[in-house]
Amino acid sequence: MTIWTRVVCRPQNSFLHLSPQKVFRAAKPMAAYSTHPSHQPAWLKTLLDNKSPAPKLYAWSPENVDSSISNNGDSAQYNPDDLDRRIFILGVGNLGRLYASCLSMQSPRPPITLVVHRKELLSQWIQSPGLEITRLGKLYSGKDEFQIEWWTDEAPTLGPVREVAQASKIRNLLVATKAAAAIPEADKLRRYLDSGSSVAFLQNGMSKLWPPHGQEYISRRYPDNDGPNILACVTNHGVLSEGPFKSLHASPADTAIGPVLLNNNTQPLAASVAYLTEAIATAPALNARSITRAELWVSQLQKLVVNSSINPLTAVLRCKNGVLFEDPNGVIAKVLGRLLAESSAVLQTLINHPSTTEILADSTGTSAKSLDTLREELTLRFSHDQLRTMLYKIGHIVRDNTSSMLQDARAGKPTEIRDFNGWLVETAGFLGTNSSGQQLGVSCHRALIALVESGAVLDEAEFGKQLLS
Repeated sequence: MTIWTRVVCRPQNSFLHLSPQKVFRAAKPMAAYSTHPSHQPAWLKTLLDNKSPAPKLYAWSPENVDSSISNNGDSAQYNPDDLDRRIFILGVGNLGRLYASCLSMQSPRPPITLVVHRKELLSQWIQSPGLEITRLGKLYSGKDEFQIEWWTDEAPTLGPVREVAQASKIRNLLVATKAAAAIPEADKLRRYLDSGSSVAFLQNGMSKLWPPHGQEYISRRYPDNDGPNILACVTNHGVLSEGPFKSLHASPADTAIGPVLLNNNTQPLAASVAYLTEAIATAPALNARSITRAELWVSQLQKLVVNSSINPLTAVLRCKNGVLFEDPNGVIAKVLGRLLAESSAVLQTLINHPSTTEILADSTGTSAKSLDTLREELTLRFSHDQLRTMLYKIGHIVRDNTSSMLQDARAGKPTEIRDFNGWLVETAGFLGTNSSGQQLGVSCHRALIALVESGAVLDEAEFGKQLLS
């Protein structure tokens, strides 16, 4: 469960509130911002070093693992109209289930394909009652509403052989995998994406495709300037797993969707952007709204500060969120203060960096003065003192919650530490120095990453020694 709540997801700055008609204009991408290889984050370098062509992928269905299943009418054969409306959901964990269940309650219901990450899950689906979500004491269950597939470069030996999207293009894709897998999995689908496709990422943390690295990724992986439109969601709902295809919608909250990078190579803008945004914004129980690009960026930054402070500390100290805020003068408070100081310095520098100009510029018009004013206001909002006020306010609200990182640590699963604190470290490396020419220090975040990834469990005193020395 995410520890974020709806309280601070709406930016306060008046410059960031555009009318719905302007939400897509505000996402006009600038020319690719190429970075020196030494400044490329590891995920980008790994992908760009792979020169292999995008693979041909096959869509396995339950028919391909159980010969007793017949697909009446061969509903997996998509016609062009079906593909324009069909929403593929890559990853059927908690977030994938949440979005699938909400989207399937729309009228008319869009065709939905769930894409699992293991062949075995197709067999489990055959025996299961389908997708199950318990929300406010009521059980939602659906199976016939969905198609389910597993995508792989291996052709099935049993049943029909079909290529992903019938060898056509995917128009609407939600990526609901774990954060570390999101970009690599989407990258494998390059063969099936173009400028008429929209890809919405649902993961916690900052989108990796914000400038400058997003433009470099798109320009290198889609050299004909036909890359897909990139959207992202900020999901504040709390969802807990109760087994394969089954979740508890424990803390209903809200969602926001906005553009990260849009392809303006074709006019008018791809219909899929408006379709997918509208589908999510109107889905029952999702309580979603569309926001501008600048609003999305600021919302993700704020959420990152909270998640990079609370989640890893609870994972190492093995405590509920509220324990971190019990003593405002104690060791934990001092660690939080140091983390916030490092986060503030990095984010204030980022706000004023040339790479973010095009994110903010369209939200202020063409006036350089208004852009400067916006940067001043955002720099103040991401000051140490204001971040501390925000963090302690959120900490009080979520004091009884168990962070998602602590849940993963207890279960022996990989955590999202690299997508929270690791993103701050990578960003500091890209920026280099602050406005005064001083090197951006992120030693506390680095030490915290090492502790979480080593599986360390410490008491408060030892924790303080490790991070405050």
